[in-house]
Amino acid sequence: MPSVFDLTVRAADGSPHPLAQYRGRVLLVVNTASRCGFTPQYEGLESLFLSRSAAGLSVIAFPCNQFGKQEPGDAAEIARFCSLTYAVTFPVMAKVDVNGPRAEPLFDYLTRAKPGFLGSRKIKWNFTKFLVGRDGRVLQRFAPAKSPASLSEAIDGALAA
Repeated sequence: MPSVFDLTVRAADGSPHPLAQYRGRVLLVVNTASRCGFTPQYEGLESLFLSRSAAGLSVIAFPCNQFGKQEPGDAAEIARFCSLTYAVTFPVMAKVDVNGPRAEPLFDYLTRAKPGFLGSRKIKWNFTKFLVGRDGRVLQRFAPAKSPASLSEAIDGALAA
């Protein structure tokens, strides 16, 4: 079975961004939006990234406009917002769909590996988070309301494995 590390996504500038470059690291993959009630989670995501990057954590954000049209900007606007408002230093990729026929293949893979409530593969809102182990296996899925700080134990466990 392939792993997350076999996939390639698009960077904010549209260029290919192979996830193979993260092989051996723990990933926290998040669909994000700039105008969402959960947008302040960028601060907690950055804190997790800064405090655990040296131990092997990478955070990757995927802006998505599928929920309440809360990410209407283009790549430059999104990058500027993340940098100026939350001092984000982890990668923010190209805007994607996470549900439906045009869903980013990464999110199709993640939701197949870890379905949500009652086995639903649908992502319900912005800031759904997926924790991926060093081997590329999807370990856990977290609902949007779960704060980044509340993921510390799970992330530390994945880093220690």
